Amino acid sequence: MKKLLNDFFDRYFHDEESIILLLLLSAGLAVLLMLGGVLAPLIAAVIIAYLMQGLVNLLLRYGVSERIAFLAVYTLFIGLFLVLLLYLMPRAWNQLRRLANEIPNLLTDWQTALMALPENYPSLFSEAQVQAFIDGLGGEIGSFGQTILEYSLASLPSVFGWMIFLVLVPILVFFVMKDKDDLVLWVGNFLPRNRPLMSRIWKEMDGQLSNYIRGKVVEIFLVGGAAYIMFVIIGINYALLLSVLVGMSVIVPYIGATAVTLPVMAVAYVQWGIGGEFYTVLVGYLILQIVDGNVLVPVIFSEANDLHPVAIIAAVLVFGGIWGMAGVFFAIPLATFVKAIVNAWPSRVQAKAGA
Repeated sequence: MKKLLNDFFDRYFHDEESIILLLLLSAGLAVLLMLGGVLAPLIAAVIIAYLMQGLVNLLLRYGVSERIAFLAVYTLFIGLFLVLLLYLMPRAWNQLRRLANEIPNLLTDWQTALMALPENYPSLFSEAQVQAFIDGLGGEIGSFGQTILEYSLASLPSVFGWMIFLVLVPILVFFVMKDKDDLVLWVGNFLPRNRPLMSRIWKEMDGQLSNYIRGKVVEIFLVGGAAYIMFVIIGINYALLLSVLVGMSVIVPYIGATAVTLPVMAVAYVQWGIGGEFYTVLVGYLILQIVDGNVLVPVIFSEANDLHPVAIIAAVLVFGGIWGMAGVFFAIPLATFVKAIVNAWPSRVQAKAGA
């Protein structure tokens, strides 16, 4: 056993930089686990500034001065932030409240449809089975509603925290973008001067992660906007709320699109029943997902290194279990970061092969 451990450490931790990097990663993970909620505005600001830097670099390549490029990109960010905060979120929230108020009516319609199953399919369903299912579903929905109510009452004190978050993020983004070079130099002072391993990891992660995150932002707006236009044309209720869900679903491939199919089908069924409009919504949603998966994704992420579906699902389960919804949203970037570390990590086998 001792020989196996010695061989393992000799293979993967034979240089000082790998040990230092392991300590830094462990310390960073500990800070996120213990102070992630407190540092959330700073983390969000760093991520947003990282995304905005790509636009700044694009303007710089076209000869725009650094100051004008910074002001233009930051103004764009503030405009999008205000549109999201003052227009999109209130409307989506109002539609969500309307949907919550109509849940009793929806349950009545669904109960009527379920009670018709024994008449239409007597060989498959009995009245006792359907009634037992309805009773169980009613109990689950009742407990879910109680949980939502308790969560709403418990979350009232956090409203002030959200207000602070919304005020701090734009301010922090401004200073992170403005003083980027000074901040990078300050962080570099805590790292070894000779750091080829860290440089390789950053180069691989920056190339893949920047393309992925910026591509996902573009994909969210394109897919969500197309879904909104389609839902408005068809005339489905809660078009804005459903389009927001469809747009956000692309963050988690495979799982997101499948999960959002259920509310789209439920709203369409309650509004029209099984008919032409219902199938129109399903066909339109299916076409949108096909175009997204076979046209948008290959074009937008042509330079990104795809992860295996099993790795994506595993990342969602692991990071979602650690950080909840935030872990689900950032599961793929975090998985890309882990992959960059694994690919760049030195070993004796690689060293001998290179020699």
